[in-house]
Amino acid sequence: MSDSKPAGQFFDAAIGLLQRVRDEEADSIVAAGTLIADTVADGGRLFAFGAGHSSLAAQDVVYRAGGLALMNLLSVPGVVGVDVMPATLGSALERVDGLASAVLDCSPVRSGDLLVIISLSGRNALPVEMAMNARALGVKVIGVTSVAYTAETKSRHVSGTFLKDHCDLVLDSKIAVGDAEITLESVPAPFAPASTVVTTALLQAVMATAAGALADRGIEPPLLRSGNVDGGHEWNGRVMTEYGDRIFYRR
Repeated sequence: MSDSKPAGQFFDAAIGLLQRVRDEEADSIVAAGTLIADTVADGGRLFAFGAGHSSLAAQDVVYRAGGLALMNLLSVPGVVGVDVMPATLGSALERVDGLASAVLDCSPVRSGDLLVIISLSGRNALPVEMAMNARALGVKVIGVTSVAYTAETKSRHVSGTFLKDHCDLVLDSKIAVGDAEITLESVPAPFAPASTVVTTALLQAVMATAAGALADRGIEPPLLRSGNVDGGHEWNGRVMTEYGDRIFYRR
């Protein structure tokens, strides 16, 4: 039964989206998790990138208790969150041509690595060029985006293409254009965004798949444990020592 109150409406919408992603993206989730497991097993490194609020989902899989220790944040100054002043600068930087190339050139990303690129609209120059340039380097790219934007908006990249057009695998978050789940006659604008909830859940499902795939091959997944449980620091120290050459957030 649906709820008539805004809080209930939001939960209903978020749950519905999570169910859609679970069911409709099941094959893609398995494929993405398998690709990550392949990269780990082959000695590659893992990176995640997102701009603005999409960076929240990227940060959620980096240095995370219960997550893969090898996932590193590919940071672009000014677009990682809303801490830059003014906050609108981050949005402006997403549209700057050439920024992605400069970031990749100065990063440790190399052929054989894997990069997860998260962009809800997938239409700005930064995520599009990030995917194009990463693949040119021999990097596997998993794009996490809302495919609906490709049908209802125009690309802001000179090529006229979207993030989804330059990925080895695409995960569709199913978020509607505008990222607002509730409309009320008494409120002049739609509200209640669900992209963060859905995208983070989607990526954690991929990470869980990767861990399971590694275990199925007889490879211990390089997982981190919470530092707030007994033995957690010792466990993490062992993992970080073993995989130190593939972990960059400690440097």
